[in-house]
Amino acid sequence: MAENYTQRWPVIQDILRREGIARQHLTSFDEFLDNGLQSIIQEVGQIEIENAEYPYKIQLGKIKLQQPRMMELDGSITHVTPAEARLRNISYVAPIMMEASVVEDGKTLETRFVHIGDMPVMVKSHACILNTFTDQKLIDHQEDPRDPGGYFIINGSERVVVGLEDLSYNKIIVDAEKVGGKIVHKAKVYSSIIGYRAKLELIMKDDGMIVAKIPGSPVDIPVVTLMRALGLESDKDIAGAVSLVDEIQDHLEGSFEKAGDVPTSKDAIVYISKRIAPGMLEEFQIKRAETLLDWGLLPHLGKHPENRKEKAHFMGEAACKLLELKLGWIDPDDKDHYGNKVIKFAGQMLADLFRTAFRNLVRDMKYQLERSGQKRGINAVAAAIRPGIVSDKLNNAIATGNWGRGRVGVTQLLDRTNYLSTISHLRRVQSPLSRTQPNFEARDLHSTHFGRICPSETPEGSNCGLVKNLALSAIISQNVPSEEIIEKLFDIGVSDLVSTSNEVKKDGTRIFVDGKLIGFHKDGQNLVEQMRDLRRSSKIHPHVGISIHKPEEQGATHRLYVNCNAGRVLRPLVIIKDGKNLLSQDILEKISKKLISWNDLVRMGVIELLDANEEENCYVTFDDKNTKNSPTWKFFHLQFWALVHQSFLILNTINLQEILTNLQWLNKVLDFQLQ
Repeated sequence: MAENYTQRWPVIQDILRREGIARQHLTSFDEFLDNGLQSIIQEVGQIEIENAEYPYKIQLGKIKLQQPRMMELDGSITHVTPAEARLRNISYVAPIMMEASVVEDGKTLETRFVHIGDMPVMVKSHACILNTFTDQKLIDHQEDPRDPGGYFIINGSERVVVGLEDLSYNKIIVDAEKVGGKIVHKAKVYSSIIGYRAKLELIMKDDGMIVAKIPGSPVDIPVVTLMRALGLESDKDIAGAVSLVDEIQDHLEGSFEKAGDVPTSKDAIVYISKRIAPGMLEEFQIKRAETLLDWGLLPHLGKHPENRKEKAHFMGEAACKLLELKLGWIDPDDKDHYGNKVIKFAGQMLADLFRTAFRNLVRDMKYQLERSGQKRGINAVAAAIRPGIVSDKLNNAIATGNWGRGRVGVTQLLDRTNYLSTISHLRRVQSPLSRTQPNFEARDLHSTHFGRICPSETPEGSNCGLVKNLALSAIISQNVPSEEIIEKLFDIGVSDLVSTSNEVKKDGTRIFVDGKLIGFHKDGQNLVEQMRDLRRSSKIHPHVGISIHKPEEQGATHRLYVNCNAGRVLRPLVIIKDGKNLLSQDILEKISKKLISWNDLVRMGVIELLDANEEENCYVTFDDKNTKNSPTWKFFHLQFWALVHQSFLILNTINLQEILTNLQWLNKVLDFQLQ
């Protein structure tokens, strides 16, 4: 077995050489610059300037980043390098230029790129001048060729944005909590879109009624009334949206009895409006209720009236999962399972910060232009912009680690004690949980950490288990557009929510893409195999996760999840097909000679990147020699995967002094392997 691992070492070398240690930071920041910045500008779109004589609009267009620079004391502009920024105690930032057009009576009068602020630049990212430098050129610019990058330079200090664990968005998580000595069954969804997050919670009462807690409503609303307000009028439609299994429908009786006095959609909206806006005029009450249904309830499914039916079906699915938990058909979801978590890095964190700063800039700019009166034109627009609003907000947040809303310690001073400590710091991940509470389960090693989180690298004391490090094999998923995946699914044979027959709805598999219920398929396992074949043949992105959940209980719903979101932790595994290891000796020799890369192996379908959810559907072996004798005929719907290399399971950055003085880290590793 040791010989096999030695032979596979060239694959590990290739992954580390091409991806680097800080790839997760760089990918996140580059994604923010390429797409995130522009999408935030497009959210605003245009600014209306209301003057008594000449009302006009400012149309916001493309955005671009210039090279990092600084203004000298004499007013001249000089380009700076990271080394110069460190030595002179200045910030390594690049000007953000935004296209602005003055539009009057539908005609564009003037267009120009204006400076709206400075963006801190991550070292070695696409916006950094070091990105394309050779090793010799890096040395000429006083840079270490082996420096991984992935950090910012603010006032001469190197600051790193530490990865932040969070629960997966748009996913129904069911749990049984003990409240006052009683078991209360709950279903929670953290519905998230860019810049906004809303929590939906379904609770089962003692009398069997299911109620919903939604943002903006001071009282709980019966789920049947809520689904009726969303457009499902008849009891049959509501019960069908939950489940067609008789036993589950029987448990809806309590919910229907309590909602009997609200027979139509209009009555349901009036019922909700009187509870969320008591004492107001009826017209305002109705408007408030409709705003709540469109904006406050499940915003990831859409914010328009035409999305209400889709929201009603999603509510039905949440109620179905809650009832299946109550009946004991499924187990409560494990919050510590790494399939239920994502990790946010610099890109997502800066996007939230920039959105707030840019909206403040727009508000200030509108006020300045409306107050100036007669002055108009592109020069007046450029003069009204105060770049410091954006620059100071971003610089102060990274310099202090204070991200607002009580979030502190988001950025830290990069540890330069030695090279190993720098690598360790760049791979660090922290949990938002309180350090003062026990949280034993959250601190404990979990089976899904295997190959994703280093089992030995964690601090002692109050941070133990809450501050973790990514393993060498961990690769953070990138965002993949879900539209093309949904199109592929419908091409393969998925039927939508409306046209599906009752038989398929009852016995088939429910299909979810990024938390959206898109339809049904009669044979979920066959669909999984087809989707994985598409991924192995490079027809869909390798970071797309495909997992199926099939409870053993008769009548329980089968669910297939396709995940395209960023922040999931993947790990590379070698595929073993029909008892044969696809990573042949011939391929290993080509990698050793650098004729092909590990990315080519992913495209060829030799190596696959799996998240924790998909790994639940797989068998993983350390030794691929015995797979020929394994009873694969019993598990024809599963294949075997082999680990690339055992050393990939940990982050090899344990301080040598610690190894010499105590062997606590070794005890952790041995305990982890015994589990």
